[in-house]
Amino acid sequence: MNLNKIYTDLLLNIGFEDNEIQQNWTDLEKAYSNKSRHYHNLTHLKEMIASFEIYRDQLQNPNEILFSIFYHDFVYSASKKDNELKSAEFALAILPENISLNKQLVFDAICATQQHQHNSIEDINWLIDFDLKILAKDWEDYKIYFEQIRKEYRIYPDFLYKPGRAKALKHFLEYEFIFQTNEFRGLYEEKARRNIEKEISLLL
Repeated sequence: MNLNKIYTDLLLNIGFEDNEIQQNWTDLEKAYSNKSRHYHNLTHLKEMIASFEIYRDQLQNPNEILFSIFYHDFVYSASKKDNELKSAEFALAILPENISLNKQLVFDAICATQQHQHNSIEDINWLIDFDLKILAKDWEDYKIYFEQIRKEYRIYPDFLYKPGRAKALKHFLEYEFIFQTNEFRGLYEEKARRNIEKEISLLL
């Protein structure tokens, strides 16, 4: 998958000038390639875009959702609580004034990736599910995922990290559903719950 081409095609499609696109791509690639990012990196974007390409026809506003994927983790610091808000603000800040994109939808979509809760806008539910699909990987891949998350939070010792991570995971199990679309619930709900329960058991 050529992320640069997908990004360039999107920005041309929504009204960016050629000369703006390369600098924006350079900034994006640099942000997601930061050495502190073990999971929230370009590989994560590729996996989300692979899901996006499968379900593109289900989306009312595919350009907005694809743009949101690219920027949803643009700002990422394990010690901060406002990454999604800052990412959403940055995404809007780079948009030219006369752009053919629903800016409010982009802002709301990126912010929704913080809580991962059901949204009245179905496109946002798809975005949330693309973001959480990792939870339903085969166990060995899921294990790599949570080890990568641990590395991102390496500033925290185990006695702080483990209960914090367990609490966050338990939140998912408390929801009636982890996934927000019927499609993803049917395919992935059961497996995601099993993985989360297994990870919690390793944390306690």
